Amino acid sequence: MIIRFVSAEDADELLEIYGQYIDTPVTFEYTLPTREEFQERIRFISSFYPYLVCEDNGKIIGYSYAHRQMERAAYQWNAELSIYLDSACVSRGIGTKLYTYLMDLLAQQGVKTVYGVVTLPNARSEGLHASLGFRLLGIHKNTGYKNGRWHDVAWFEKPLAPYEADPSPIRSIHSFTIYSLYI
Repeated sequence: MIIRFVSAEDADELLEIYGQYIDTPVTFEYTLPTREEFQERIRFISSFYPYLVCEDNGKIIGYSYAHRQMERAAYQWNAELSIYLDSACVSRGIGTKLYTYLMDLLAQQGVKTVYGVVTLPNARSEGLHASLGFRLLGIHKNTGYKNGRWHDVAWFEKPLAPYEADPSPIRSIHSFTIYSLYI
């Protein structure tokens, strides 16, 4: 297996994985984005933040990415994380590896705090966050409506680095050399 940076050409395989969740409350989107829409998302997110895929024998089996958690300047040291795995590949440690490598890259960029947002219940995602040292910040009750019912959303938080005075602005993921990771 290898973890590498995404390319826009990966959109079809990523959509295939994301499509496994579109009829569930894991994502609050109602319809699967088009290939072009998904490619634009990939381009936008990966222009500054890490967007990773995990390949097994040339097939993408999962992906994770980070994006700015909130837009105001004072929030620039935070990032929100997302992860999606092929349903045939869950509970194999792939999510842990993807998330760990993602957080390592974010720390190198200067990100101080990461957040995970999980629609409840989702024992696997809740367990992933707990196993990686995230703490539960709180639960937004009845915050999303999908599939004929209201869903709660949990927010998890994890510090990545010390909170020093006068922090340097975070750096683009493209400002330093990073290689693929074989796992």
